[in-house]
Amino acid sequence: MGLGDKAERRDVVSFYALTAFAALLYMVPQAWIPALAPLRLALLTSGLAAGFMALRRVGRAEPLSFDGMRGVALLCFAGLALASVTWSVNPEVSRFTAIELLKLTAIYLTLVNVVTTPKRLAVVCGAVVVASMVTSQGVLHTYFTGTPETLVEGYRAHWVEVYADPNRSAMNLALVVPLAVAFLARKESGWLWRGACALAIALAVVAIVFTYSRGGFIGLSVAMALWAMREQKKLRSVLLGVALALGLVVFAPKSYWERNQTVATFQEDASAMGRVYAWQVTSRISLDKPLLGVGVGAFRYAWHLYAPPQATRAYVAHNVFLDVIGELGWLGLGLFLLFAGGATGGAFEASRNSRVGWLARGLAASMAGYLICQLFAGYILSAHLYVLFGLAACAQRIARAAEAEEPSKVPEVKGRLVASWEGSNHAA
Repeated sequence: MGLGDKAERRDVVSFYALTAFAALLYMVPQAWIPALAPLRLALLTSGLAAGFMALRRVGRAEPLSFDGMRGVALLCFAGLALASVTWSVNPEVSRFTAIELLKLTAIYLTLVNVVTTPKRLAVVCGAVVVASMVTSQGVLHTYFTGTPETLVEGYRAHWVEVYADPNRSAMNLALVVPLAVAFLARKESGWLWRGACALAIALAVVAIVFTYSRGGFIGLSVAMALWAMREQKKLRSVLLGVALALGLVVFAPKSYWERNQTVATFQEDASAMGRVYAWQVTSRISLDKPLLGVGVGAFRYAWHLYAPPQATRAYVAHNVFLDVIGELGWLGLGLFLLFAGGATGGAFEASRNSRVGWLARGLAASMAGYLICQLFAGYILSAHLYVLFGLAACAQRIARAAEAEEPSKVPEVKGRLVASWEGSNHAA
């Protein structure tokens, strides 16, 4: 994998389609222009990216990277999901979920094959930061124009499609903040771009506040603390973190802090008790079907078989790892952990690289915060997750390629340089 001009000229169409897909995840243009809905732009762009990438590999007999152990683990995870149709408590739902998971797996593999240079990695991350402002604006517009009848639980902001869930709105915006902060803190960033990143940060944080998502708040706090600790220029990172915290304290309404305080009295909170019931259901499924679970996507359909009598409403698992255990058993969890752990470790490894470390540290912080959010909201079918993990894998691959291309250090003996080369009988 090269890092120069030659690498920039490969997979050009796939790269632009992939960048458009990453932006469309946050822009959701069909929400603004209903006429675009039949075009299914996200599916179109992701399909173009994967299709052109595959055609080039076949047409030019180029190798297709499956990203080592973590990529193989993801492929096996998707294969297990497809196989679960045969034992699922709801085969139709499992079939649909498995097909969607295969699509997300294709997006991940397209990312690791196409985003092969520091510039491309920065462009995709930058597109996500800019596009997130559309989501933030949508959440804020819903909050300020909403009524107790249209807002979730009468007061929680949300938007459309996947963002109709306040928790998903919060967690998907929270992952953007460390990326935007990484661009903002980089001295090579122009002032115009820094201003755009600062605006994206402000909008995202305010939108997260108005979702009243406790998981989103915890995830964002962990992500920013991790970024500040790992950033090389500690004073600057701490100052940025303090500014963000002060802004949160100043602009967050009193009701926001009151809801976060209910964590200590979760027995009186219907939302929190829903999570407790979901975790009890997962435990009972695991005892009954420990190896393979009830079938991918079938957790809510198995609820009535395993829930305690007082839990009359079916919930999702509210924890991605417990969701995997419930739907695909411990075998599925092992594969998912290999994939998620490999991608997360890749981001942390790349954070030490001189070329992409500044952005990899932002990705590592985003992943940590996102996984914290996923402890409270389990969504296997989250395109944001596979894009984020794919970018982390790309960062590691780029960092390793850069290290491999670095010239070997020439040894110095007694104040003079010694040069030698294989196959030569000469030495200086």
